[in-house]
Amino acid sequence: MPATASVEPLAIGPYRLPNRVILAPMAGVTDRPFRQLCRAQGAGLVVSEMVTADSRLWHTRKSRSRLDHAGEPGPRSVQIAGGDPLMLAEAARLNAAQGAQIIDINMGCPAKKVCNKAAGSALLRDEGLVADILEAVVSAVDVPVTLKIRTGWCSASVNGQRIARLAEEKGIQALAVHGRTREQRYSGEAEYDTIAAIKASVGIPVFANGDITSPEKAAQVLNYTGADAVMIGRGAQGNPWIFRQIDHYLRTGEHLRAPSAEERRHVIRQHLTKLHAFYGDYMGVRIARKHIGWYLSTLADAKALRARFNALETQTAQHRFVDELFRPAHSPATGRISAA
Repeated sequence: MPATASVEPLAIGPYRLPNRVILAPMAGVTDRPFRQLCRAQGAGLVVSEMVTADSRLWHTRKSRSRLDHAGEPGPRSVQIAGGDPLMLAEAARLNAAQGAQIIDINMGCPAKKVCNKAAGSALLRDEGLVADILEAVVSAVDVPVTLKIRTGWCSASVNGQRIARLAEEKGIQALAVHGRTREQRYSGEAEYDTIAAIKASVGIPVFANGDITSPEKAAQVLNYTGADAVMIGRGAQGNPWIFRQIDHYLRTGEHLRAPSAEERRHVIRQHLTKLHAFYGDYMGVRIARKHIGWYLSTLADAKALRARFNALETQTAQHRFVDELFRPAHSPATGRISAA
């Protein structure tokens, strides 16, 4: 059994999590259908895609969908993004009033359109503003507040430890750290030395994020950093089974069997159905192209399969495509998945 660092039950405020595998917030990815799927596949906590702190923009279709947590079990964690302390505090209050049980502050997003508005990881350049934001948001709500950061803005400004200590001082109850600077975006390999240093310098739970794509890697990162949990982002795209696989490996040191072809077909079909129901006929079909494309990306002839799927215009055609993909008569060599 892997000798992972933390053996105590993981809790955020009053919420005790069932395991130490968490779905990272990802813009355009962790919508309600994907969160529900990942939780069903073993994620101990799922975090929403970021919602702008400017409530004047919440009338848009995109913001309305991001604010929709109907039917989700708790604890419901909602991430907010912005650069103004008062606006973030108000966004936290409004989300808590709408049922958010954990508020997460985004200081990790590397996207230009976010950083150009002095939000996301751009905030790491101004530690005074970080302090003001943390204090304002924590003071505004009665629910736990968490924070997601990168190791720093660039290689010359790796200030994750200072930000972490500041976060603990201001009342943040858990901290997720992506092992890259903003300058790196998603290039190169994540580094875990800074995460280990951060964990050693604070007493609040720390979640290690970045390049964790297998049970073995999750155990290695937990052992190396001493982190309390792993946070999975891109590794879950097209692979929601990763949560139960990691959890099982951390608990037993053994690998779960890979999901059968029939289970994969069922899960992908279920994901499709939820996307169609959540977004409606027109947008559901289009947003499904991105999500189903991640499942297809691991198959032989993935490019051609994605092109075929992206040309489909109806829910029925998309479901028929998935059923055809898993027909027993076909084999992986032809880009299909055998039922054997």
